[in-house]
Amino acid sequence: MPWILLALLTALCLALYNFFIKLAADQLPAAVGAVVLQLVAALLGALWLLKLKWEGQPLPITTKGLVLAALAGLGVGLAEILTFVVFSRGVPSSVGTPVIVGGSVLLTAVLGLVILRESLTLPQGLGLLLIVAGIALLARGH
Repeated sequence: MPWILLALLTALCLALYNFFIKLAADQLPAAVGAVVLQLVAALLGALWLLKLKWEGQPLPITTKGLVLAALAGLGVGLAEILTFVVFSRGVPSSVGTPVIVGGSVLLTAVLGLVILRESLTLPQGLGLLLIVAGIALLARGH
């Protein structure tokens, strides 16, 4: 499957993630929602790992890889809790999700530029500026 189709499928999954957090935020405390979400995600990951193991796929593991994955887990865990909190305060998903996701895209790009020394073309830089403008417009209206 071409990377763009995988990326769009990932975007769909992320959209469903944010949409269902929005719906759940009014139904239960953020901590409960975050734990349930993480348990389901961990189960899904464990099933995938078992499938790969069953197929005899090599699974090379490094300490650095485990530490980085743990840090990513810390980030996503905090993001999930905070997303529940944002939506429990009545922020519409049509505002909160673009601010959260757009802000995430913007900050990830900045980290890539500063820490990983990645480069940016003029059109890509303009795209990031449009994200900033979009976040400002969305935040201003709510």
